[in-house]
Amino acid sequence: MRYALLIMSAIVMASGCHNIGSLFEDAGPDSDSDSDSDTDGDTDADTDADSDYDKDSDSDADSDSDTGPVECNLGEYSGDFEIDEQSDVATLAGYTSISGDLEICGPSCTDLSELICLTSVGGELNIYALTNLDGLSALTSVGGALWILGNETLTNLDGLSALTSVGMTLYIWSTALDDLGGLSALTSVGGGLVVIDNAALTNLDGLNALTSVNSLFIKENPSLTNLDGLSALVSVSHDFDIYNNPSLTNLDGLSALTSVEWDFIIQYNGALPDCEACEVLDQLTSAPTPIDVNNNLDDSCTPVPAGCP
Repeated sequence: MRYALLIMSAIVMASGCHNIGSLFEDAGPDSDSDSDSDTDGDTDADTDADSDYDKDSDSDADSDSDTGPVECNLGEYSGDFEIDEQSDVATLAGYTSISGDLEICGPSCTDLSELICLTSVGGELNIYALTNLDGLSALTSVGGALWILGNETLTNLDGLSALTSVGMTLYIWSTALDDLGGLSALTSVGGGLVVIDNAALTNLDGLNALTSVNSLFIKENPSLTNLDGLSALVSVSHDFDIYNNPSLTNLDGLSALTSVEWDFIIQYNGALPDCEACEVLDQLTSAPTPIDVNNNLDDSCTPVPAGCP
C-alpha cells in the first residue's frame, strides 16, 4: 500500500526553466562604435579599444557571479523538504545535511547541481521521476529508507557513487537501469534490499560490497540473468524471496550466502533450474522456515543436494 501511495502522491509539476536573456547585451555598443569609426577615424578606434576593455571586464564579472561554486557553509537544514520543481533546488544550496526526509520528484527537476554540498539525509530519501542523480555526488549516507521509485527514464545511478550506507530499506523499483554500478561504494544497508519491476536490469553489479541485509526481494525483473552482484552477501536475517525473474538462469552469485532465518522462496523463475535453489539451501548453516521452491525450470539433481525439499 505504501508503494501505491508514493506513486499517487508524486505529481508532475510545471517545468521551471532558467532564462538567459542578456548574453549578447554588449553587442549593441560594438555595432554603434563601428558606425562611428567610419566618420571619426582614430579617435573612435581608441574609444573602441576602451569599450572592448570594459566589455571584457564586465564579462568576467558576470561569469564569476553566475557560475561561481556553491559555498558549503550552511550546515544542517532542519526538518523535511520536498523538491517538486527546478526552482526548489536552490533552497538547499549550501547545506551539507538535512535532518528529516528529502523528496525529489518530477521531470522538471533536471539539474541537481546545487545539492553538491549535501553529504547526509537523516530521514528517508525519495527519488521519483528523474533522469539523472548527478547533483548528489557528495552524498554518503541516508539514515532512513532510500526509495528509487518510478524513474522510468533513469538509466544509471552514477550520481550516488559516494553513498556508503542506507539505514533502512533500499528500494529500486520501476526504473530504466540495466545495472546498479553507481552503488559500488555502498557497504551497509540496515533494512532490506528490494529490487522489483526493472525492465532493463540484467544484473545487480554495484552491490558487490554488501555482506548482509535484513530481507531480500528480487521480483519481476524480466531481463535479469544473474545475481553475481551479490557475491559478498553472507546473511539474510528475515525473508529471502526470488520471484518471477524469467531470464534468471543461475544463482552462482549467492555462493557466499550461509544464513537465511525466515522464509526461503524461489518461485516462477522459468529459466532457473530447481537444482540451483537446492544448492543454495544445501550451503546454509541454518534452516529457514518455510521453504518454498516451485514453478521454476524442472530438472533432476544428481546427486540430489541434502537441502532439497
